[in-house]
Amino acid sequence: MSMAEHNIRFLLDGQVITAEDPPAARTLLQFLREDLGRCATKEGCAEGDCGACTVLLGEPTAAGGVLYKPINACIRFLASVDGREVVTAESLAQPDGRLHPVQQAMVDCHGSQCGFCTPGFVMSLFGLWLREASPNRDEVLEALSGNLCRCTGYRPIIDAALRMGALPEPIHWRRSDARDPARAQALRALARPEALRRQGWFAPQTLDELADALLAEPDALLLAGGTDIALWSNKQLRELPSMIWLGEVRDLQTIRSDEGVLEIGAGASLEDAYRTIVEHWPALAELALRFASPPVRHSGTFCGNIGNGSPIGDSMPWLLALGAELCLRRGSSERNLPLDQFYLGYRKNALEPGEFIRSVRIPLPAAGQRLRCYKISRRFEQDISAVCIATSIVLAEGQIAQARIGVGGMAATPARAHHAEQALIGQRFERASFEAAARALDADFTPLTDHRASSDYRKRVAANMMVRCWLDEGEHCQAVRVEEADPA
Repeated sequence: MSMAEHNIRFLLDGQVITAEDPPAARTLLQFLREDLGRCATKEGCAEGDCGACTVLLGEPTAAGGVLYKPINACIRFLASVDGREVVTAESLAQPDGRLHPVQQAMVDCHGSQCGFCTPGFVMSLFGLWLREASPNRDEVLEALSGNLCRCTGYRPIIDAALRMGALPEPIHWRRSDARDPARAQALRALARPEALRRQGWFAPQTLDELADALLAEPDALLLAGGTDIALWSNKQLRELPSMIWLGEVRDLQTIRSDEGVLEIGAGASLEDAYRTIVEHWPALAELALRFASPPVRHSGTFCGNIGNGSPIGDSMPWLLALGAELCLRRGSSERNLPLDQFYLGYRKNALEPGEFIRSVRIPLPAAGQRLRCYKISRRFEQDISAVCIATSIVLAEGQIAQARIGVGGMAATPARAHHAEQALIGQRFERASFEAAARALDADFTPLTDHRASSDYRKRVAANMMVRCWLDEGEHCQAVRVEEADPA
């Protein structure tokens, strides 16, 4: 293989940028600042929390345009943007010297003070501007949930976001540019005819290539989004083993529903996965909104969150409550494993050497089934749970016929609350039943005290959430009865 085939190529401002054989753990942020002098992209936290490093990443769509998503450049390895388009704050410069409407709105509304965080805010708002001509306040707040500012407060920035759509279209970077077939064609021209293989990095294009590579090197690190693994390098200064990048395996990015099951491939992003999940399970809408920030959700993957196995990961409690199962592959063999059998201990799982998660299968709603999920954290947005609890119950003639409860933050792994489940099954749907289940949680968990919460706090909150489930479901059932009695 020639040295040129080791190079990483991506589009920037219409030009093909080549990074000549960079280290596997080099980040996009480092390359933009140190090699290209694109210093508007800042390093604030180096862990995807502050948003100062936000850029847009573009990929061609089936419709013929390019889909642009905000990502954190500080936790995105450079090799993972191979064949894609990168847009930075400098990209918005107009040929006549004027500002882009997003930037002009920030000036008009006094949305910048020290300026350190401003380019990141501009890029998050630019991503929103491309999608929405006149975003409402809720859409603005969600788009900015991954950006922190220590100077202005957020009111002037929100004002700018609400104003930017009213300003005249720019000469350069119009909304229609995202639908330009020529942009998509330029990206497709960068597509590699075969898998990228270089020192410390392999990007298979098919499931068979992935399976063979992991069998040959079972100690290699599977990299899906990098939103956690990048911190090992950035924060812990660890030398990373060889990485196998899943981002080019198209078969892993599928999301489909069939025969009462929603199946999400291991390469599907958190953003895409949760958008579909909420369509089937609306009760998860708030959790989806509070799960990290848009830049993290665009890079991170849903199955990566599962495979990570954090005891405070937000996806696992409700997956356990719904009875999800994993499709695992090793070589040419596959097996299905219930999620509640996957976690063996803190950061330990049931994967065999050379085995990987191909997809997760989630049951779709059944008749009489009710799902509730509650996340408790110090901040509403961009925060990790202290406790996350999900309940799935099936009602039949006023009784609880089935009950599954998934809990995070109460043990070394996400786990089911078996004693609390048994306290509910067969009981009347009434407050006393849920209060009994709340008391039964003491037999299920002995939580630790850490910097997020004390053991006593976690126990009390989890018990309160059980009662809240009854209150919310009782209110829902009452509303349904009123609507049925008076359809008008």
